[in-house]
Amino acid sequence: MKEVNQSSMTGFILLGLVEDPLLQVPLFVLFLLVYVITLIGNVIIMILIRIAPRLHTPMYFLLSNLSFVDLCYSTAITPNMVANLLLGRVVISVSGCAVQLFSFIVFGTAESLLLAVMAYDRYSAICHPLLYSVIMTGKVCMELVIGVYICGILHAMLQTGVIFRLSFCGSKEIPHFFCDVPPLLRLSCTDTFINEIVMLFSSITIATVSISTILTSYIYILTTIMRIPSSGGRHRAFSTCSSHLICVSLFYSTGLVVYLSPKLKHSFGFERVTSVFYTVVIPMLNPIIYSLRNQDVKGSLKKTIGKCLASTHN
Repeated sequence: MKEVNQSSMTGFILLGLVEDPLLQVPLFVLFLLVYVITLIGNVIIMILIRIAPRLHTPMYFLLSNLSFVDLCYSTAITPNMVANLLLGRVVISVSGCAVQLFSFIVFGTAESLLLAVMAYDRYSAICHPLLYSVIMTGKVCMELVIGVYICGILHAMLQTGVIFRLSFCGSKEIPHFFCDVPPLLRLSCTDTFINEIVMLFSSITIATVSISTILTSYIYILTTIMRIPSSGGRHRAFSTCSSHLICVSLFYSTGLVVYLSPKLKHSFGFERVTSVFYTVVIPMLNPIIYSLRNQDVKGSLKKTIGKCLASTHN
C-alpha cells in the first residue's frame, strides 16, 4: 500500500457520526440544539459568577473556568460534527485536523485537571474551614488555573506532535466525526508502538494525577463529614460536593474507556457513541447540574433575572 505523509496529503475525510441519511437530519437538529444549550448554559454561568457578589469565591472562580473549558471543548468538536450531519462526508485539511486534535486535547486535559483542583478546593473548605481563606487565596487560585492550562497545552503539543510525525496509508477516511487519536493511529502505515506508548504514558500520568487528587480529597472529605455531629450539618457539607461528584463521574466513566485502552478493538460505533457523550453531552450537562443542584447559583440567577425584569418595567 502506498505511503502518504502529511506533506503530500490534501486532507482527511471525516465519515461522521452516522452514514444513514434517514438519521442525519434528526441528529443534525438534535445536536445543533445541544450545542446552542451548551453555549447558553456555560455563558450564563460565566456571566453570573462575574456579576453576582455572593459568587466571588474560589469555588465559583473554578466553576467559571470549568464553564469556559466546556465551552471551548464543545466548540472544538460540535460545529464540525453538525456540519458533517448536514453535508455528509466532510474533508478536513491536515492542518485543520491537527488544530482540532490539539484543541480537543488541550481542553480535555484542562477539564480533567480542573476537576482535580475543584476537589482540592472542596477538601480545603470542608477539612480546613478556618484556614480556607489562607489556603485558597486569589493568587493561589489563579496559579492553579494557569497551571491547568499550561499542562493542557504541553500535553496537546506532545500528542499532536507525535501523531503528525507518522506516515499515513492510502485511505484518508476517518471513521469518526472528528480527528481523534485512535482512528488516526489506525490510518498510519508505520509502526505506531512508540506512539501508543507515548499516548498511554502521558494519558495515564494526567489521569493518575487527577484521579488520585480527587480520591484523596474525597477520602478526607468523607472522613471529616462523618465526624460532624448533626445530620443537617453533614447534609450541608456534602451538598457542596454533590454537583462536582456528578460531573467527575460523568467525565471519567466515558473518557477513560477510550483513552487508556487504545489496543482494545472497540467497534467504530462504540467509539463514536462514547465520544459523543464526553465531547458533546457532558459540556451541556455540567452547567445544568451546577444550576439545579447549587442553591447559591440558583439564588443568584433568580436575583439577577428579577433585577433584569424590574429594570425593563421601569
